[in-house]
Amino acid sequence: MAETTNVQSKTNQYGYQSFSLGGFRFERDEYFAQINWPGGGHIVPVDKFLRALMRDVAWNFFYGTVNFDEVFGTTNHYGTVDVYAGLYNAGYRAQNKHHVETFKGDHTRALFQAMLEDWTNARFDPFAAPEETGTPFGAKNGDNMKAVRRQRVVAKRMVGLKDDTPLRSDDNGCPVNRQFRDVDQSEPEIHAEPGFENEVHAFNFFGYLSRSDVTWNPSVTAAVKDSLLCPTTEEFMLPIIHGNDRVEWFVQLSDEIHWDIQDRETGAPRARAVMKPGDVAAMPADIRHQGFSPKRAMLLVWENADSTLPDLYAQKKLKPNPVDF
Repeated sequence: MAETTNVQSKTNQYGYQSFSLGGFRFERDEYFAQINWPGGGHIVPVDKFLRALMRDVAWNFFYGTVNFDEVFGTTNHYGTVDVYAGLYNAGYRAQNKHHVETFKGDHTRALFQAMLEDWTNARFDPFAAPEETGTPFGAKNGDNMKAVRRQRVVAKRMVGLKDDTPLRSDDNGCPVNRQFRDVDQSEPEIHAEPGFENEVHAFNFFGYLSRSDVTWNPSVTAAVKDSLLCPTTEEFMLPIIHGNDRVEWFVQLSDEIHWDIQDRETGAPRARAVMKPGDVAAMPADIRHQGFSPKRAMLLVWENADSTLPDLYAQKKLKPNPVDF
């Protein structure tokens, strides 16, 4: 494992700090994030980079691989993390131009958090839809700590239960999104037997989702052991290309999402799926996927958080697809 060297240099002419992580060096200018490593370099539009970085930090590197684009990204080993360039790119691999270093996950996340906070200007929210946020471009112009320090919703049992994460409402700063104003906001009546008032619970799931202020950010709204229900609202495009290390189940609740599905290792195209309300899909454990949502859509993601799954799939003790037809 490479030694983590979290180095921040003086600010550059645009007012931004530069960061180093092992052999990687990160710099930004008015329009781009520039990444350099021994033997190579890469440039990414800074809006795309910040949206991907926001999710990598908030999700703690998520399940499997977070491809910022076709070249740069991270792979989660749950304690350590690979930071790579070209590792999952067939062209880079064919020319032996890929580069990867392994770091402690918490150190890497802390550096990425510092980069996110320094490189995000006032009024730009990397979690928001493009129409709902300001511009990330230009020289350093303040910050947006409220947005970049936002905590992902993670319910212990179910949102709205006593001592769990609260329901969303106007009163706690969660108004109905502009594209979900036709969603019924009435809540179900709950009539529990005496003594079970804290055990029986229900809430308006569509009403809760209609008040989400972020996009492409699955939150845990209900948990039963390793079974996590993670609904989310999607608009524009998923800022990362997620490489699975387990099967994910998708249930389309409203509107539609277009998915590009590729081989996880090479990026070779494998399928294109258009999901409409009522559609159910299982994303296999050996693919990467990126979604495109023309209008804000509701999507239910079911995640299995069993920590033994990545090894079982890697050793081919489980088939990558959960269903054969």
